[in-house]
Amino acid sequence: MNNIKKTTQIQATVTGNNDDPFSFLGMHQTSKGIEVRVFIPTATKVRILDMQGEGYPTRKMHEEGYFQAIIKDRKDFFEYQLEVTFNNGDVVTMHDPYSFLPIFSEHDLYLFNTGDNRQVYDRMGAHQTTINHVNGTYFAVWAPCAKRVSVVGEFNGWDGRRHVMRRLGTTGVWEIFMPLVGEGDHYKYEIKAQNNDVFLKTDPYGFYTELRPQSASIVTDLEKYKWQDKAWLKKRASKNPYQSPMNIYEAHMGSWMRVSKDENGFISYRDAADKLIAYVVYMGYTHLELMPLMEHPFDGSWGYQVTGYYAATARYGKPEDLMYFIDTCHKHDIGVILDWVPAHYPKDAPGLRRFDGSALYEHEDPRLGEHLDWGTMIFNYGRNEVKNFLIGNANFWFEKYHIDGLRVDAVASMLYLNYGKKENAELKNQYGGIENVDAVSFIRHLNHVAYENHPGIIMIAEESTSWPMVTKPPHDGGLGFGMKWNMGWMNDFLKYMSMDSINRKHHHHLITFSLMYAFSENYILPISHDEVVHGKHSLLDKMPGDYWQKFAGMRVALAYQFAHPGKKLLFMGCEYGQFIEWKYDDSLDWHLLDYDLHGKLHTFTKTLNWLYRNEKAFYEVDDSFEGFQWIDCDDAEHSIVTLMRQGKKPEDTLVMLFNFTPVVHDHYRIGVPFAGYYNELMNTDAEIYGGSNVGNLGGLQADAIPCNHMDYSIAMRVPPLAAVIFKPV
Repeated sequence: MNNIKKTTQIQATVTGNNDDPFSFLGMHQTSKGIEVRVFIPTATKVRILDMQGEGYPTRKMHEEGYFQAIIKDRKDFFEYQLEVTFNNGDVVTMHDPYSFLPIFSEHDLYLFNTGDNRQVYDRMGAHQTTINHVNGTYFAVWAPCAKRVSVVGEFNGWDGRRHVMRRLGTTGVWEIFMPLVGEGDHYKYEIKAQNNDVFLKTDPYGFYTELRPQSASIVTDLEKYKWQDKAWLKKRASKNPYQSPMNIYEAHMGSWMRVSKDENGFISYRDAADKLIAYVVYMGYTHLELMPLMEHPFDGSWGYQVTGYYAATARYGKPEDLMYFIDTCHKHDIGVILDWVPAHYPKDAPGLRRFDGSALYEHEDPRLGEHLDWGTMIFNYGRNEVKNFLIGNANFWFEKYHIDGLRVDAVASMLYLNYGKKENAELKNQYGGIENVDAVSFIRHLNHVAYENHPGIIMIAEESTSWPMVTKPPHDGGLGFGMKWNMGWMNDFLKYMSMDSINRKHHHHLITFSLMYAFSENYILPISHDEVVHGKHSLLDKMPGDYWQKFAGMRVALAYQFAHPGKKLLFMGCEYGQFIEWKYDDSLDWHLLDYDLHGKLHTFTKTLNWLYRNEKAFYEVDDSFEGFQWIDCDDAEHSIVTLMRQGKKPEDTLVMLFNFTPVVHDHYRIGVPFAGYYNELMNTDAEIYGGSNVGNLGGLQADAIPCNHMDYSIAMRVPPLAAVIFKPV
């Protein structure tokens, strides 16, 4: 290297403009011998030490901290360390980051660039490792349009000139191995864009991040936790979720039960493992669905505007604490579903937007790249590395955190190019349609990979349109989800339950129409967080009438949800009648359990949950009319419906009546399938649940009187605003 070129390289290095530092810094063979070049701005003296302890002094060639040693008596490369004297007097011996060869394999790079590196998280991000007996952390990040990428942190004074990464050809990946950097060290990537703007970014693949409003990534080892759920995973893999009970308790970790009203008065993952899990077990739920636990900067987004897709939020503890929480769920036979947001991400500066100065994760065209209504960015699903980021992320939560399902948020916004874009409704795909072809392809591949790699998990779509075959396999033209939220049922049902009972007879179809399509998909019936916020009222407050009628309406509503085909989901607080709307920054009103009707509603919900789990007719045949039959769905005048749920065996049959008015009916006759005695398994009007105790003294004998196209019938006393469930003996 001639002097002019070297001077240029030195100047580029000390000003942070060297985009290929490995070609200049470190050890190099020259005509004069072995030359070692070092750039440490805060150093006053540097010596080169070989592994036998022999030292070679360097000469400071630039006041900014560029040092150079020419070792004339050595011609071959040798392993070395740097003995550095810093300007504060400290003397530290360290390995030179620029003495290590590339680590990212050609095969891994190929898979990443083609979008199919399923364990991409084992390569990208920060990983503590040992190379040539040297401990440190390996960093890798994707930033193809950057002029320069550096790892910065307390270990280098946040100086982006200090540890510029190696660009791996044309792959867009930058990497570096940093000796001495380890567990707990904070870092970011300093990126210099093509327009010479310099900015800091959080690691997209970082495993842990500072608590907001700070945003540095933290070097973290995810392999420290020792899992104890092998038996659970084995059982999960052999279980048929469609023929098993699934009763989901949806919770927001930050507001289920707070420690204090302070801004950060959250319950911890560890405390939740004691309190929340014990509660879920006691109440009889089978699954716990948690609103997003991926790192997010704004509490008011409820976790749905993610900046750290691979980082469990620091609000509630460390990654190993979340692992302990999930492990404890499995210990108590509770499945864990996480809400996941591959539809959009926020504009926050440390996040993914314009990551390397270009539209990297989003579309360059703002019509395609931004949700104007939400103020968020849309992923570019046609870019292989973006698809790999998201599919790898789904795989990451299954692999590293042993979760049992992902509820994929806002699927409808992904499927349509013109979603939320009324002024740009002319957006079309290459075939002239409004479908987002790239997103559809991504979703199908996502579900294929998830089910192929993790037997027994469940992928759930929150999809609110009439898109067909959401839960059918990709090879049959479907999207490949396992289940879908039944938003149509939810909207009709809550509209019906919210109207005055005297008017319900005019809208009877709202509770019966859903059976026209109930088996077109594998459905979950959701009463979720979205229905109890933003002026929609709590579930209890949706119910019309006086105080007593509100609680009676709650009981018959929940009973009807459980009778309807489909798996069940209920948002926290609804189970005991939270009276005010949900607030993300405050605890649920647990003191309401001290009040009579709230306490009795709580008892009712627990009893209903366990009845659902114990009676196969509720869940065993949930996907066809073989498990459901109307007895009478036409009594609109009285706002009464009667139906049967059936399991695989006749003896599991249940007969149910639902009265959606506060009127008592005597000698109300309904058809039943068998002769004999019918036990009254549940009456939601029982006094122990807060009702008026109108009932049938525990059961009824069937009469040989034809009714409702059946040979037998029972004449019952129908309680007000109530459900009655019978089982033949």
